Amino acid sequence: MAITLVNPSGLPEIPVYRQVSIASGSKLVFVAGQVAWDADGVTVGEGDLAAQVERSYLNVGTALAGAGGSFDDVAKLTAYVVDWTPDKMPLFLEGIARAAAKLGVTPMAPATLIGVAALDVPDHLVEVEATAVID
Repeated sequence: MAITLVNPSGLPEIPVYRQVSIASGSKLVFVAGQVAWDADGVTVGEGDLAAQVERSYLNVGTALAGAGGSFDDVAKLTAYVVDWTPDKMPLFLEGIARAAAKLGVTPMAPATLIGVAALDVPDHLVEVEATAVID
């Protein structure tokens, strides 16, 4: 595996991700921000943050598979959430958990969540991008 995830001493342990990823692979993969679209470009889970997070993560998984990888190869995730407030965290984590169960993985790479005013399509509530390293 090209990615080792660690929580260095002196940094807090966050249950849903690791603070650092160490990459040793040879192929760098950048996945464009994925939204809650199905293969036909139809928005999934309109108005439902958990459903849109789930679909966005599943789409990241599909993109990674297309590059010959999986979430095990992810070095960094970034999520952009419309009108973010901390009370939305349970829905966000629910969506990740549902996607992880379907993918058979736990996305634990270092992650950044950024609140934004809007995304490209008004119905989209979340966009997730990934950087992966594949052997």
